[in-house]
Amino acid sequence: MNIGEIARRAGVSRSTVSYALSGKRPVAADTRKRIQDVIDELGYRPNATARALKEGRTRTIGLVIPPAGNRLTHMQLDFVASVVDAAAGADLDVLLSPSGGDHDRSFERLVSESRVDGVILMEIRLQDARVDRLLRTRLPFVGIGHTVDDAAMCWIDVDYAGLIRHTVRHLADLGHRKVALISRSPELVAAGYGPALRARQGFTAALGERGIDGVEVACGDDARSGQECIENLLREHRDLTAVTTVNEAALPGIQRALADAGLRVPQDFSVTGVAGRLWTEDFRPPLTAADVPAHDMGEQAVALLIERIAAPQTPPRHILLAPPVSLRSSTGAAPARR
Repeated sequence: MNIGEIARRAGVSRSTVSYALSGKRPVAADTRKRIQDVIDELGYRPNATARALKEGRTRTIGLVIPPAGNRLTHMQLDFVASVVDAAAGADLDVLLSPSGGDHDRSFERLVSESRVDGVILMEIRLQDARVDRLLRTRLPFVGIGHTVDDAAMCWIDVDYAGLIRHTVRHLADLGHRKVALISRSPELVAAGYGPALRARQGFTAALGERGIDGVEVACGDDARSGQECIENLLREHRDLTAVTTVNEAALPGIQRALADAGLRVPQDFSVTGVAGRLWTEDFRPPLTAADVPAHDMGEQAVALLIERIAAPQTPPRHILLAPPVSLRSSTGAAPARR
């Protein structure tokens, strides 16, 4: 049996059957029922499409990722992979859609054309027009991160402010008197990227609590930028003895620049931060850090979204993760002042 046969028996056009099966356009309830009756009569069992028709859903969720021109970090890739795996376990497909830059139309199509039953939104800004758009459409969604006014949205996030605050306290306890925060790219910071600005809040709070000096620098999400940041910091702040970072992609460059400067970690210089486990284990020596549970976050985001799709009127849930800072080998007592 094909779409043409279903259309003939139901007395509708092929395109109407296609729209009813895919959910790409609305179909009147009585028409949808006639099509379903034909499918039931003939014993057709097309798995997901039959269920989608009966439920009035696409059984597809959207995952809004950073612009395609931006290389995703390992943490982001781990998150995407975990969302796809968790969705497959729930018999859902995932439609990837870039947003930002020249991709606003892609996001608008995802939201307005009934392509998906719900959306997981990555890389959220403190003020984010995409969140406002989703709230207006009432399409169920889950944010990976949250806006300033987050009460109306469902989200899961990492406590970047608390974790960076913890890492700076740790460095202060080791005797470091001047610490740098290596943040995300200048473009993300300027756009109000939540993790970067919350990391700044934690950094500033810890400096004040411990009475130590600090400097924050924005850094591109790549090894070359990390290397240049350290080179500039060492040249301009000769009393600097430690850094903390939320920029995992910069870590290889940070390590290279310290080695080129003849500084041993942690005897001469300490490094810590918040990063994915792959980066913490690849750093030499292994990085003292809070390991971001990207895989668990992906699974929880899918579970939250399924809840929102099933019961959109329930109060939105907020999950703030605070993984422990694992003490490894990249932090040590502050060296004698150089």
